[in-house]
Amino acid sequence: MIGYATSLTAARRAFLLDLFPGDGCLLSTEGLAAFSADASRERAMPWAVVRPERREQLVELLRWAEAERMPVYPRARGTGRVGGAVPSCGGVVVSMLRMTGEPVVDADDFVAEVLPGVITADLQAACSAKGLFYPPDPASVRISTIGGNVATCAGGLRAVKYGVTRDWVLGVEAVLPGGRVLRTGGRSHKDVVGLDLTRLFVGSNGRLGLMTRITLKLIPLPETSASALVGFADLASSLAGAGAVFRAGVLPSACEFMDQGALEALRLDPEGAYMPVGPEAQAALLFKLDGSGPGVAAEMDRLTAALAPLGPVSVEIGRGQSEEMIWNVRRGVSPAAFRLAPDKLAEDIAVPRGRVAEAVERTREIGVAHGLRVLSFGHLGDGNIHINIMHDRSRPGEAAAAASAADEIFRLAVRLGGTISGEHGTGLTKATFADVQLGPDAVAVMRDVRRVFDPHEIMNPGKGW
Repeated sequence: MIGYATSLTAARRAFLLDLFPGDGCLLSTEGLAAFSADASRERAMPWAVVRPERREQLVELLRWAEAERMPVYPRARGTGRVGGAVPSCGGVVVSMLRMTGEPVVDADDFVAEVLPGVITADLQAACSAKGLFYPPDPASVRISTIGGNVATCAGGLRAVKYGVTRDWVLGVEAVLPGGRVLRTGGRSHKDVVGLDLTRLFVGSNGRLGLMTRITLKLIPLPETSASALVGFADLASSLAGAGAVFRAGVLPSACEFMDQGALEALRLDPEGAYMPVGPEAQAALLFKLDGSGPGVAAEMDRLTAALAPLGPVSVEIGRGQSEEMIWNVRRGVSPAAFRLAPDKLAEDIAVPRGRVAEAVERTREIGVAHGLRVLSFGHLGDGNIHINIMHDRSRPGEAAAAASAADEIFRLAVRLGGTISGEHGTGLTKATFADVQLGPDAVAVMRDVRRVFDPHEIMNPGKGW
């Protein structure tokens, strides 16, 4: 059992106030409360919050934290849905939002050097201004940070064509417990010397150290894009449609699906928002194509031809502003879900592409067995399904029923050869399921690797492995 510090003594408070002067250290209850939860709604109060501006502060902090056995919780914008940033063992929350500055975008090397507090959308804008492209696009792209995206290996809509965050990280600089500074990778797009320590940090959820600089790979900005929102009479036809598109040789940059529940929630909009899906549609697919102008036009023709034999009930093609309106439909699914019930458990799983239809149907059945509505949508191109378990926590037993349904859905994903998390991570809410998917031997090896970086397990403790 790890022996952590059990309180913030006067001497420890004095150390933090000296290292992080002014509002760089928060100790008041009201100041701490804002850093006690993330988008999961899990909550635990930290003992202190610090807001570093320089790497040197982090070196001193982690040297002290290791000596004091002080739990340390890295945090960015708190957009995570699994409690990954919640300080479940007390300790010190380290907000990385002041570790920011203008991204350094190099159009010759096709790389960007970025501080961890930079907003992902701001990086993408800086790249676009130089005709370059950083593809990862998590749903929180406008508010989440590069550091948070790398720590969680964020996915997003474009993952089917461009991969996830790990595919774009060339190197990191990180401060480790004890104050060591580690630099991995570099600006070269190819490097096979030694173990790939960079990839260990991507998706490590702040459990190895604090990243202070990140080097990212870039590619040329696509010339144009176009999207198609296609309605189908049933879920089976829509999923068959996705397969037909891939078999036709079309690789969309995004391939999303929405089931009957998702469409119903969207149609309940009292203001009658733009909804270009036929009223008889019980499922829908949303494709995005990008590349050169002639190439996108040719691929769109091939895509619609591949779908035609499946008898879609509606096809809406968008370019420019109309394309953005189409994507607003997909972005509206999550908030629209609350029209079906006042509360939801928002989970994500991923299964092999060929098992998506079975996974969606089985999750619906699990919901029915618990007296609840489950709606599904997500990244069909890579089998990543977002599951919304709708319920009313004010009704006796419904919150517990939702939790039980989630448990069954996680186990279903593993039985289908999939994963309990395609992009949200495990954090607090899924920590107990790591053994179910990975097995005890794999978890033991992961903990052994972690201890090489963090021998006393002070980094983001209480999150499973």
